[in-house]
Amino acid sequence: MRFLCTFVALAFIATCLPSPIGHAKEGDGFVSLFDGESLEGWSGNPKFWSIQDGAITGITTKDNPTDGNTFCIYKDEFDGNFELVFDFRIEGHNSGVQYRSFRLEDGADEWRIGGYQADMDAAKQWVGTLYGEKFRGILAKRGEKVILGAGDAPKKGGLARKVESLGDPEELGKKVHDYPDWNTFRVVVKGYHMQHYINDTLMIDCTDRDKDNRRNEGLIALQLHGGPPMKVQFKNIKIKKLGKPKANKK
Repeated sequence: MRFLCTFVALAFIATCLPSPIGHAKEGDGFVSLFDGESLEGWSGNPKFWSIQDGAITGITTKDNPTDGNTFCIYKDEFDGNFELVFDFRIEGHNSGVQYRSFRLEDGADEWRIGGYQADMDAAKQWVGTLYGEKFRGILAKRGEKVILGAGDAPKKGGLARKVESLGDPEELGKKVHDYPDWNTFRVVVKGYHMQHYINDTLMIDCTDRDKDNRRNEGLIALQLHGGPPMKVQFKNIKIKKLGKPKANKK
């Protein structure tokens, strides 16, 4: 009997132990999109994408530039509501992670993408922003709570945006660690309501009521931006499906 009690106690303790670092915790609903060792499940131009430091790594140099923005694309599409989490660090220029995105039909090659983007840059000007890659441009800047398709449209035309403040963009930017330290980016999508968190700090809150253009499904992809030389790395990439929002039909 004593042996049985000891066995049960040890079994209980074992189930409470945390999972190894770098993998989605068992039972928390997350599914890992990156095995930490290879590009299995991902497709990107091998001139720029590789595995370094246990991370998906994109690099451009003066001698090996990319012709425009190029992407490393995950094989599956995702619809509905989800929470996407990943760690990143960036040295030089600009990058981002696409979600609910689409392949460009007129792209120069198979690695061109458009759609919602969780933006990041080394200078911290755009990090945390919700950007529309080939998809309406800037949607919500860091520190903004936005309703797209509401409020007044720009005088020169374009997307109407109703904007409120979430906080000071410069102060929010201080929550982002400088290279070579890592940051954790969390994207929460429920219906057409999107939130970006970096290191557990809310950076943007956006509701998309632009019914002619908004999207509720698509690809996930990692961006390597055209322009100056840069290096960006991603690891611990995982996603969790969420239930339906209580009310977000507009």
